[in-house]
Amino acid sequence: MFKEPEITSAEKAVSIVKSGDRVFFQGAAMTPNLLIDALCDRHKELKEVEIVQIHTVGPARYMTEPYRESFRLISCFVGSNVRKAVNENGGDYIPIFLSEIHLLFRRNILPIDVAFVQVSPPDKHGYCSLGVSVDITLPAVQTAKKVIALINPQVPRTHGDGIIHIGQIDKAVEVDIPIHTAPMNSLSELEKKIGANVAELIEDGATLQMGIGNIPNAILTNLTNHKRLGVHTEMFADGLLPLVHSGVITGEEKQIKTGKIVTCFAAGTQQLYDFIDDNPIVHFKEAAYTNDTAIIRQNPKVTAINSAIEIDLTGQICADTIGNYQYSGVGGQMDFIRGASLSEGGKAIIALPSTTSKGLSKITPFLKEGAGVTTTRAHVHYVATEYGVVDLFGKGLEQRARALISIAHPDHRERLHKKAFERFNRII
Repeated sequence: MFKEPEITSAEKAVSIVKSGDRVFFQGAAMTPNLLIDALCDRHKELKEVEIVQIHTVGPARYMTEPYRESFRLISCFVGSNVRKAVNENGGDYIPIFLSEIHLLFRRNILPIDVAFVQVSPPDKHGYCSLGVSVDITLPAVQTAKKVIALINPQVPRTHGDGIIHIGQIDKAVEVDIPIHTAPMNSLSELEKKIGANVAELIEDGATLQMGIGNIPNAILTNLTNHKRLGVHTEMFADGLLPLVHSGVITGEEKQIKTGKIVTCFAAGTQQLYDFIDDNPIVHFKEAAYTNDTAIIRQNPKVTAINSAIEIDLTGQICADTIGNYQYSGVGGQMDFIRGASLSEGGKAIIALPSTTSKGLSKITPFLKEGAGVTTTRAHVHYVATEYGVVDLFGKGLEQRARALISIAHPDHRERLHKKAFERFNRII
């Protein structure tokens, strides 16, 4: 028989955290900031509390002075709110595929003492929903010694595996506040060109994986005439909704969860959360499932679209660092790049602008010193910029260099040809 959680204040709820504990924070739109702030308020009486998370939303006080004297971050993905601290020795980053983070908890490599989450009110059977962030939250909750939850009626009740019984919660704080939203931004002409180029690669009946941001949205706006598309992705945002409502996305050709949109988290506007709430079409699974290459590859024509910070002339992809500056994380790029490549008729695509906001070429002779290789050159297939699309699969190093230079910004092609000549001792 499950026990009922203690309903209390945020201040009293977080009092169970002790010095030396390891605390997990649910992330993205579901970030339980009220609990996090209450924990930060206790900083004078705590020391050596380790925070484990992926991407949270909010100010992240625990990584600012004077709080960082009591807390240390070990992050599996570096978001903008902790980026400065991680790069200034306020925390550390674990390079790890999103599909494998659950193993840190389940194999007791990073045992969780207390998990901070946000859930919906319980249904008539006593089950609460983890909302739109199931990802690594589910395994964290399942393995944590203690669970503290914000119980919030504004949390969308999601279908799939992201449910926990009220009896699994030790202390609860009742709130009625909006979860975090992310607006859709207008598309630039450059983004529209990239979107149009990538959309030409997508076939009817394909299973899509794409992330958040303007380039994925630009691609989606070009798919209005497609048919029978499916979705098996790590996350999705508002850009998907028009294609669902118009009948472009049906999922009827998917082999895994036919007819369902499969994801592990979502972030977007309130309209997106209203669509997701109690919608049996959308199945939220943990990342160990959504990002499992063996599962991904079973769907037909998996088309995985990811981005990069830079790509060298041989096809090495850096997507998580700027030189030795940790910018984000490995995430699920490799999970889906490999899954798409192994899918029957699948396509793995890297889509990026040809230049940075400062006009520097993103196609470079070599990756910056200290840069991480997120996706190896052996895994890369299609690369798209606003200047076109090339397929690197089966191409030699010189052929790759020639292909990538052809979609680089014209202002940088002469320099890239020169660097290629220096490398290969011939004109390419």
